[in-house]
Amino acid sequence: MPAHLILGGARSGKSRHAEALAAASGLPVTVIVTAEALDDEMAARIRRHREDRPAAWTTVEAPRALAATLVREAAPGRCVIVDCLTLWLANLMAGAEALPEPLDADRLAPLQAERAALLAALPDLPGTVLLVANEVGLGLVPETPLGRLFRDEAGRLNQAVAGRCEKVSFVAAGLPLVLKG
Repeated sequence: MPAHLILGGARSGKSRHAEALAAASGLPVTVIVTAEALDDEMAARIRRHREDRPAAWTTVEAPRALAATLVREAAPGRCVIVDCLTLWLANLMAGAEALPEPLDADRLAPLQAERAALLAALPDLPGTVLLVANEVGLGLVPETPLGRLFRDEAGRLNQAVAGRCEKVSFVAAGLPLVLKG
């Protein structure tokens, strides 16, 4: 089954939409999470998300090696949710603030390699794959070079992933809008 990219802003309902699609599929569900509990507030968020999901669902942590994790977890007769690509991108960009300016994506070798691996894996993944990502390009222009680089890389990643997905939806106020498929 081809992949489905679900985009939206913060607290737009995109994760809830992905979870509803997964539940409706009737398939066993694996949630690949990319967040890292680097502070107490994020640890609480992660705990809440985990508690809100059905107990029968499996959770796999993949803060960086997403492509390898997807290849391992995606299977016929299984639904996989990736939540979320934007946090994964942020993890891959960790340490970029120490790079000399001007900042550019070419200096982020781990980002380039992992993105290439993800894009190569997507078309051949078996089963149902639901990818959640933030649309960060609708707000203000970030003040810092690193913020602008992150926004640009998130936009490039979303475009590339959307190009490899059969379905793309945008969620606003909990309402999905089909963009593709």
